[in-house]
Amino acid sequence: MNAMSKPSLEPDALDGGTSARLRGDPIAGDRYWSRDFMEREWDRMWTRIWHIGGRLAELPQPGDYVVHNFRHESVLLVRQQDGGVRAFYNVCQHRGNKLVWNDGGSVGAFTCAYHGWRYQLTGTLCYARDPENFAEGDPSGKIALKELPCDTWGGFVWYSMDPRAAPLAAYLDPIPRLLKNRDVDKMTRVIWRRIKVDTNWKFASDNFNESYHLPDVHPSMGIYVVEHYTGHQFEIYPSGHNRVVELGHPSARPIVSDLWVNTLKAWDLDPAAFEGRPAESRLALQRARRTLGPSRGHHYMTKLEDHELTDYFHHTLFPNVTITATPNDGAVHIFRTEPDANDPEKCTFEYMMLAPAIEGVDSVATVAGMRPLREAIPEELTFGVDTVGDFVDEDLSVAVHQQKGLHSRGYTDAHLTEQESRVRRFHEVLNDYLDGRR
Repeated sequence: MNAMSKPSLEPDALDGGTSARLRGDPIAGDRYWSRDFMEREWDRMWTRIWHIGGRLAELPQPGDYVVHNFRHESVLLVRQQDGGVRAFYNVCQHRGNKLVWNDGGSVGAFTCAYHGWRYQLTGTLCYARDPENFAEGDPSGKIALKELPCDTWGGFVWYSMDPRAAPLAAYLDPIPRLLKNRDVDKMTRVIWRRIKVDTNWKFASDNFNESYHLPDVHPSMGIYVVEHYTGHQFEIYPSGHNRVVELGHPSARPIVSDLWVNTLKAWDLDPAAFEGRPAESRLALQRARRTLGPSRGHHYMTKLEDHELTDYFHHTLFPNVTITATPNDGAVHIFRTEPDANDPEKCTFEYMMLAPAIEGVDSVATVAGMRPLREAIPEELTFGVDTVGDFVDEDLSVAVHQQKGLHSRGYTDAHLTEQESRVRRFHEVLNDYLDGRR
């Protein structure tokens, strides 16, 4: 185990040093640019996993719906009269016309714009023009939109294209247990950015499954988190998901950054008392937040364990979602990457910031300034044209250059450190799907 003060491992967690449990599958470059590989991912992996389709906050009333488009498929998520949510393929059963053409809205029924077929919120056909003209009789009540497995967790609606998909709770395990103190389902999405990037979708899974790149790509992070792997706890789970916990205090250096100094002062701590002793400042900050947090409106802090009050938790959900839990105002950051419909060298990188309610506060601080504590609308951006934001720009800038390098005949496989075991594990789980072992 790495030498650090850390929470006890979940029963099914493996330490990052268990490289012997990995097969050592090669990570060749063509899996990032081959169209054949892209189609194998679609046929054998994307159509079997659970996807985030939308936010429950987008569906407050019966008849509210959102559309999630993934490659050539389109899925409707609809709030029902009984309060539940159901998912349907967004296609009319008459002759295959796309039923809904926008991203969301509210209806009493879904009507196809081609021939006027109308469907109830339950997906059942309730009207077809000229019902007497069907040889088999009026199709109303007999035909329905094709339904998909649908469930909710974390304030999100999830769906799977696999009719035999395992329950969502089993698929996500142990992530809900690891985040049980956060009340993610009660948070508000205050930032929502969708960025077009010229790179394969797997860059994000690789990137967030290791912290080896922090000193070079994110040099400023050392002012509030330990950069070195000895200050990290790496965990690998049988489900294919992973986690790393990073100690929340400056790296081994004097406390000189304004960020950390101001953080300590904000919690009535004297930075000078911890000069050259950043590890002690972490423990003092835990005690201060435990004592003062609730009286300052941070009631969510009463549910957090001590290490959750200072440390950073990066959960990588196979295959394409990362949930980062931070001690800063209890925020949770969610990253999702999805492939382009046709080009394996393009993807959409999505960033969302979720914030908990703080008594007496109606906005939350972000890198770009204050944001109102209400559900955000999506910002559509293009990397290389738009500025996305500090560390995201840093990650994406590396990704687009790596994508080019992966075409080189000079690259045949990755040579990984022990701390990058989760990268190898991600590709082995992907291979399990592609080769029929999952």
